Amino acid sequence: MTSQLSYPETGATTRPGEPLPSGYQHLHHRVLIGHGRDVLERAGDAVTTWRMHRAAGIRVRADSDRAAPGVAVECAIGVGPLRVAAPCEVVWSTYESDRIGFAYGTRTGHPECGEESFIVQMGPDLAVWFTVTAFSVPGRWYTRLAGPLVPHVQRRYARRYGRAVRRLAERG
Repeated sequence: MTSQLSYPETGATTRPGEPLPSGYQHLHHRVLIGHGRDVLERAGDAVTTWRMHRAAGIRVRADSDRAAPGVAVECAIGVGPLRVAAPCEVVWSTYESDRIGFAYGTRTGHPECGEESFIVQMGPDLAVWFTVTAFSVPGRWYTRLAGPLVPHVQRRYARRYGRAVRRLAERG
């Protein structure tokens, strides 16, 4: 597959704690989802198999059942003619003993230009945190027109993802 990413800073969400690229709106949402290895593994599975997206009300079509670099993903929200499709590509993934997740970047046709990561991480105290990190700018006329509403919607969905991951990790 030929990558059609719509932004140049591919992989900038890989480095936790590093500054995100300038010139973009930044999003960072972190929420405690539970404690222990079982929670980490259930949450990591929910994140990397698209179940988190579906549980948050996002329609997902992907080339693979699991997030891995190069996997094409299309997320969509809305109904019928009001559905907005968002083509993405997984740019990195991690399946470490204490950190599981991935990031996708926007492809041509996405309403935004940028990258978003979804990470589940367990600390030394066994607390399991879910973090969404993103940087983006409007990529279509309607997101430019929506102006300050777009970051509000992005924060709303980050909170929805957090609630979905917490629910999915608790179900064990």
